[in-house]
Amino acid sequence: MQERTIPSAKSERRYLGPLPNAVDVVVIGAGVIGITTAYHLAKAGQRVLVCEKGVVAGEQSSRNWGWIRQQGRDAAELPIMMESIRIWEGLGQETGEDLGFSRQGCLYLAKDEAEMADYSTWMETAKQHQLDTRLIGRAEVDRMIEGAEGQWAGALWTPGDGRGEPTLAVPRLAAAAERLGVVVREDCAVRTLDRSGGKLTGVVTEAGAVACDQVVLAGGAWSSTFLRNQGVKLPQLTVRSSVGRTRPGPDIYAGNAGAKGLSFRKRADGGYTIALGDYSEHYIGPESFREFRRFLPLLKASAKEVKLRFGGTLERFTSKTRWDGEEVSPFERTRVLDPVAAPEAVSRMRKRLAERLPMLAKAGLVETWAGMIDVMPDVVPVIDRAPGLEGLVIATGFSGHGFGIGPGAGRVVADLLQNKPVGHDLSRFRYARFYDGSPIDIGPL
Repeated sequence: MQERTIPSAKSERRYLGPLPNAVDVVVIGAGVIGITTAYHLAKAGQRVLVCEKGVVAGEQSSRNWGWIRQQGRDAAELPIMMESIRIWEGLGQETGEDLGFSRQGCLYLAKDEAEMADYSTWMETAKQHQLDTRLIGRAEVDRMIEGAEGQWAGALWTPGDGRGEPTLAVPRLAAAAERLGVVVREDCAVRTLDRSGGKLTGVVTEAGAVACDQVVLAGGAWSSTFLRNQGVKLPQLTVRSSVGRTRPGPDIYAGNAGAKGLSFRKRADGGYTIALGDYSEHYIGPESFREFRRFLPLLKASAKEVKLRFGGTLERFTSKTRWDGEEVSPFERTRVLDPVAAPEAVSRMRKRLAERLPMLAKAGLVETWAGMIDVMPDVVPVIDRAPGLEGLVIATGFSGHGFGIGPGAGRVVADLLQNKPVGHDLSRFRYARFYDGSPIDIGPL
């Protein structure tokens, strides 16, 4: 079995050219949020530089499940996600790139009536937004999933949901953004912000300074580390999530399907992406103790799914928390977070495939990998201007939901930067919610 090695994204080129002297906006991070923000800004005529410490989509943006789903979303995220899936639908033609997008539906499978009752609670949200979601029974599930008759009592089903290919989509969107004039630079960590008289005037990268009026922080798991160096707190932790893929196998189901303990998604190569959904790991470090109180409700809600571990290899937990533009930053010491899949997770994948999807189990797991998911205490992102740092917009903490919502979120962030109406209520995603006494309102897990 092959373990993934970096770069994980199937980038068709490296971006190692010179930096411009000045742009309108610098985007920190070349994941799905950073790249789609840059793409929308470029369409609006903005001069944009994307700085990536490692490679385009090298971390979670290429390591996720590839689900592009409306189903089960937090109610505040859903309008942006609905816009996002409409953007996904036309993005391939607009960019001239094959992003692997296809509307094949999303199933949440229920083993019994109790789980069906749990899923039914989301139907009210679906009806409010006029989604095509419905509850289906055992017989319909049996017709939809080949070779798994009698496994599930029913499901929550949204036929209009989609899937994409994470290892292809973001690198190809980066290429499309470049054709619009965006400068993308890999191996180029932004060390710090340049400020004068309390106003943002640019960024200092490892390759030199670039003048700009505005910056987007779309740094995923690294965002809190960057902000702390600027004197801004952000309650963000990471979990390791393990994923695998099978060889091309039988056509058991063309879309996304998730059950308690096993999720699968048909891939463009004929195989299936496999994940557990009930097994991830958080490596305890200084941030865990600093943010314990804010994460306690989430820890209680996910106690059976998240395993707490000591150790780990994230240098940002042990490196110094302050540096200036002349010093090597933590982002240069660890270019890409590239954890291997947890052996226990891989073992469970094999066992559950054999038990629940024996036809697919015969195809076998041929590759496994893991990603570090950045998680917020309420499992929804921050999309807001940074407090006390005029010119900086934070777009991070998508908590494993970022790939699907990326194009819509990128459009929102681009319009926020241009002081245009964003078209959605962003109050749920405000930075201040963690510090203004608001209760932690956990979104769907």
